[in-house]
Amino acid sequence: MTNAAAPAAPATARAELAATLRLAAPLVGANLLQMAVYAVDVVFVARLGEVELAAATLGVYVYGVILFALSGLVGAAAPIIAAELGQRRHAVREVRRSFRMAAWIAVLGSVPFMALMAHGQGLLLLAGQDARVAARTDAFLDILLWALIPAVTGTVMRITASALGRPGWAMAITAMGLGVSVFVNWLLVFGNLGAPALGLEGSAITSLTTATAMMLAYAAVLVVDRRLRRFRLFGNWWRGEWSRLRQIVVLGLPIAATMTFEGALFSAAGFLMGRIGVTEVAAHAIALQIAAFLFQVPFGIAQAATIRVGLAYGARDRLWIARAGWSALAVGTGFMGFTALLLWLFPRAFLSVYVDVDAPANAAMIALALQYLAIAAIFQLADGAQAVAAGVLRGVQDTRVPMVIALVGYWAVGFTISVALGFWTPLAGIGVWIGLALGLLVVALLLVDRWRRREKLGLVRPV
Repeated sequence: MTNAAAPAAPATARAELAATLRLAAPLVGANLLQMAVYAVDVVFVARLGEVELAAATLGVYVYGVILFALSGLVGAAAPIIAAELGQRRHAVREVRRSFRMAAWIAVLGSVPFMALMAHGQGLLLLAGQDARVAARTDAFLDILLWALIPAVTGTVMRITASALGRPGWAMAITAMGLGVSVFVNWLLVFGNLGAPALGLEGSAITSLTTATAMMLAYAAVLVVDRRLRRFRLFGNWWRGEWSRLRQIVVLGLPIAATMTFEGALFSAAGFLMGRIGVTEVAAHAIALQIAAFLFQVPFGIAQAATIRVGLAYGARDRLWIARAGWSALAVGTGFMGFTALLLWLFPRAFLSVYVDVDAPANAAMIALALQYLAIAAIFQLADGAQAVAAGVLRGVQDTRVPMVIALVGYWAVGFTISVALGFWTPLAGIGVWIGLALGLLVVALLLVDRWRRREKLGLVRPV
């Protein structure tokens, strides 16, 4: 079966920019709404006290790194599906195979990590965390681990719907998830409408409920939506396609590793903060939440760029590849330059979304968070550039060298400097954040340079 409706190459750079923005806008919206879901959890848990907030923060770090890695692994389906559509040959059958194998990987890949999360207290104690915080984190993770399978499976469905030209569903379903999160948090964390006040455990149950509801909503969309149902994505779900599974794994493992290196860097920074003090962990959590919220815009642009570049890669159109990649880089870095200015000028306004900046009890935490945000404003531009550059390189199915770049930049540079400045100088937490900024800058410069040299490196010669 052919795919005559596959997107055609835009005639001009402006047309490509418009196509990228149309695809990116709902993905950005979905990412921002997803961060709002995480923010809701922080807002509710922050009112339980510093120990509970620190426990939730560290627990989400562990869960987040794993979810980020698995999302990267199954995310390899995006450039593969896009290339299949760009080739316009047997796209229905090939897309279905890619979706099915990505879903298999989502389920099977989650199981060992769920077992790891079940030993959260031991892992945190080995990392030198406060015993009270480690015990509460363990209780949190024992519930949260069950959210992994629906969250990763939902990611596969979201990726597929977006690649097939229905990115708006991602935004709509994430908005629904936000509503579920707010209601169930309100219900269970403090106990409303006769429900028990479960505190931190209530927040974990909320995350599980939200992930499951979103997965089921995506499944319904794939069956009901007129454009999506023609692919019969759940057909022959039991049938293995081993060559396709291997293709996704080979392409996806470096993506997973790259995302793990990045996510683990920020999680490790949280653990470093935990060794400095509980107040530092809380300030770091709030500041990082703000930076991560803003990062969702270039991240959504990167997701769109992977699809747009992937379509051009499948069509073997070098001009289209160049237009798609450079358009995405321009938009992503431009936006982050704007947010850097906002963070520099109005940091207290951002903090006030999460905590009462005028409360005397929060004074020490706010003072630290303001310092961390000043550094976050500086690395916004690098963060946007590295995210979009990684996305465009994935579009041409280049993932192995970017993985090495991430390892060197994030860890050999970023983490080393964070430890050195955080513990061997008076900078403490500020030194940790300086290390993060420098790690991001190195990765951004190397990835953008690799994209610039894509022709010389032979990255745009589809087979």
